[in-house]
Amino acid sequence: MSYANRFSIAPMMDWTDRHCRYFHRQLSRNARLYTEMVVADAVIHGDRRRLLGFSPEEHPVSVQLGGSAPAKLAEAARIAADFGYDEVNLNVGCPSDRVQSGTFGACLMKEPTTVAACVAAMKAAVTVPVTVKCRLGVDDQDPETALDALADGVVAAGADAIFVHARKAWLKGLSPKENREVPPLDYSRVYRLKARLPQVFVGINGGIATLDHAEAHLAHVDGVMIGRAAYHTPDILADVDRRFFGDAGAGRSPRDAVLAMLPYVEEVLADGGRLAHVTRHMLGLFHGQPGARQWRRILSVEAVRPNAGSEVILKALAALDEAHTPEMSAA
Repeated sequence: MSYANRFSIAPMMDWTDRHCRYFHRQLSRNARLYTEMVVADAVIHGDRRRLLGFSPEEHPVSVQLGGSAPAKLAEAARIAADFGYDEVNLNVGCPSDRVQSGTFGACLMKEPTTVAACVAAMKAAVTVPVTVKCRLGVDDQDPETALDALADGVVAAGADAIFVHARKAWLKGLSPKENREVPPLDYSRVYRLKARLPQVFVGINGGIATLDHAEAHLAHVDGVMIGRAAYHTPDILADVDRRFFGDAGAGRSPRDAVLAMLPYVEEVLADGGRLAHVTRHMLGLFHGQPGARQWRRILSVEAVRPNAGSEVILKALAALDEAHTPEMSAA
């Protein structure tokens, strides 16, 4: 099994933009990062620098594509690979109305032959790994047959890995938010997929809130993908390199990660960006610690002001220091 991705941060719409990824990279050197889903048509016809641009420091970084036309996905994959992405992932799991109207995302669970054709076309177009992220099934599908059909098709087409969000998606009746929370988790179904396909890289996603939880899954599957927990409590990422990659010296403390962001913030501002575009991803960094409320308040209120700069981050950090957080005192 040549593909290796023990720990990754899930692609999340409106969240895992390049600023978020750069921030997460300051906390873990080894976790694989993913873009938000980018529609193949947009990659082909849109502003590629805006859609696909990333910082070299983000590696290993993967792009997630949405679409259902093999030729278009192949072209978009080629463009993304030329940008330098380390992997191309196909979205077969997003349940939003916007995705359904475009006939891609989770609704493709009903069309495993189409998904296989897309994977085959992408594999023929690029030399980087091509992977798939899917659900257990959709609507009234039987997860036993639906997941096997999807997995068997994409493996035959050459997919390098399958990541499974261990829930079904309900395309009618549930909002995208509800689809992340309401359908019950069934991790054992993903474990059975891995047992049936021992030579295939199978990763698991969905409801994984702690590193202990993530580590327990690795007794059954090859990789773990964390989403909302990594975003809302990013401080957990500081221990990823030690626990999952045996790299004790790689991760930064949350405070050091903040300081490492300052030069990047200056670059963003010089390029016409706004401070809040970066700091919105940092609000949860000190969740549960003394001073966390002041940290969030200062960033939320002051980073949105015109001409706000890195001094706002330093002010928020000083508020944490004043709260005498033990971790800060030891740093």
